[in-house]
Amino acid sequence: PSGTAASRGSEAQRERVLSVEEWLRKWSAGATGFHKEHRHPLLQKHLDLLVDGRNGLRIFFPLCGKAVDMKWLADMGHSVVGVDVSEQALKEFFADQCLPYCEEPVPGISGAKKLQVCLLHFVGKFDGVWDRGALVAVNPCDRQRSVNLLGCCFSLMHPVTLFFTIFFPGPPFYVPESEVKSLFGKYQCEIKCLQKVNDFSDKHKQWGLDYFLEVMYLIKFVA
Repeated sequence: PSGTAASRGSEAQRERVLSVEEWLRKWSAGATGFHKEHRHPLLQKHLDLLVDGRNGLRIFFPLCGKAVDMKWLADMGHSVVGVDVSEQALKEFFADQCLPYCEEPVPGISGAKKLQVCLLHFVGKFDGVWDRGALVAVNPCDRQRSVNLLGCCFSLMHPVTLFFTIFFPGPPFYVPESEVKSLFGKYQCEIKCLQKVNDFSDKHKQWGLDYFLEVMYLIKFVA
């Protein structure tokens, strides 16, 4: 699309908000076309950039859903923490992966729960992040705050590698490429676009789209 059309698409969504209840209804109704049944090919292709020859990394999955990549990385010996608004999504992950888990409240966060197994547990710091579509799922009005939360955490840690993919033109929200640098520009980091993939399919036609690109970025935060 032209730059003008892309700009109009971004502005049109600026005031749009998806509530937590709407996301929960999507999981309840099985309207989770955004979920990938298999390991993400871009993560597989570029994994060496994240791991960099290291073992036992601590990796964070924001808005993880039931991403199968969590189990894949855990099987490699890495510690994985996934966070999502949907308890159903997390329980489906454990069921799909045949993993027993224990459940307990999260201290200091009302209503929050921790679902934990020996392979996937909370840790004090992270070495890397895999964000597959989380940024496009955040309401535009909350987008900078979401990035700031990551930035505040990383500023207290050693250097961290962030992998993330965004979708053009969404859904649910359009994130222009120019905004990627704007969102992360206040932090000491290197931003690189690794790959753009045309992932258009019949599923996207049903969503009312006429094109669908998945764009993968590598961001290295410097402590």
